[in-house]
Amino acid sequence: MIHDLATRLLHGLDPETAHRAGILGLKAGLGPRQFRRDPDILRTQLAGLNLPNPVGLAAGFDKNAEAPDALLAAGFGFVECGAVTPRAQDGKPRPRIFRLDEDRAVINRMGFPNQGLALFRTRMQARAGRGGVVGVNLGANLDSEDRVADYVACLDSLQDLAQFFTVNVSSPNTPGLRTLQSSGALDDLLAAVAAVGARAPVFLKIAPDIDDAEADVMVDAIRRHSLDGIIISNTTITRPQTLVSANMGEGGGLSGPPVFARSTELVRAFRKAAGPEMAIIGVGGVACADTAYAKIRAGANAIQLYTAMIYEGPGLIQRIKRGLAERLHVDGFASVADAVGAE
Repeated sequence: MIHDLATRLLHGLDPETAHRAGILGLKAGLGPRQFRRDPDILRTQLAGLNLPNPVGLAAGFDKNAEAPDALLAAGFGFVECGAVTPRAQDGKPRPRIFRLDEDRAVINRMGFPNQGLALFRTRMQARAGRGGVVGVNLGANLDSEDRVADYVACLDSLQDLAQFFTVNVSSPNTPGLRTLQSSGALDDLLAAVAAVGARAPVFLKIAPDIDDAEADVMVDAIRRHSLDGIIISNTTITRPQTLVSANMGEGGGLSGPPVFARSTELVRAFRKAAGPEMAIIGVGGVACADTAYAKIRAGANAIQLYTAMIYEGPGLIQRIKRGLAERLHVDGFASVADAVGAE
């Protein structure tokens, strides 16, 4: 309750200042801590990784790997840091994050601001040997002349320091980045990534603005290059007619509840295309136990959230986990895995 109150107080600051204050608080040890083990029914596997629960933190919150262990201690089953790019960059000009309070949503046009690969690697080295599943979201510099080389450089440098990696070709805020989702460009990128020979699972993260028909093509590419799974999805450039907030016209990627329906449709489409074996992480509009459970029943092995915490605070993690356990029990499932794709 204290930390959720702090979240409401931070809401009085501009979004980037509030975010920075949150990261500093976590680094100072002021974040929430979970002392009890998660119930066994929430334990699950994701691409061979053992998770205490299927509720993960999406990339974008801890861009520079400053507080992954504090976030794990708060109750997340896994944490994704980044996106990291080879060179440090400021990203797009401020203001670049806009709350849509009435819609419980956010628009951002950050452009991968981060402190660069060297410092990111130093921080990941500092936590080497600790428990918990921490992944890294890989990006490309805004002014890069060879974006494929950027992904490869980050993956190669962090090879033994993360439990999974995400090839992020879905941000709308790096001009031209989403063209890497097209079949020819995607093949070239995934071939280069596969050549690194990562010893941890590698996921592809896609946009929600693709056609359902592209699921088969992307699944084929993932299989052909031996990636481990897919993250569905990033923010959207569309603006649903349901939006009512004053900031709804800002440029950038929209996240939160307005993305839920479309991202969940894509989870369903990719599960159908991929069959039961491929690992899928469902992201987009997860704001309660019901939405988390819906992603799982649609075909997600695990879920991630971020935007909802801006409005609900870190207590949301425990509320979702309690609700998931209750729903699994009521529906007669013995585990999360049993509920994947059950709808």
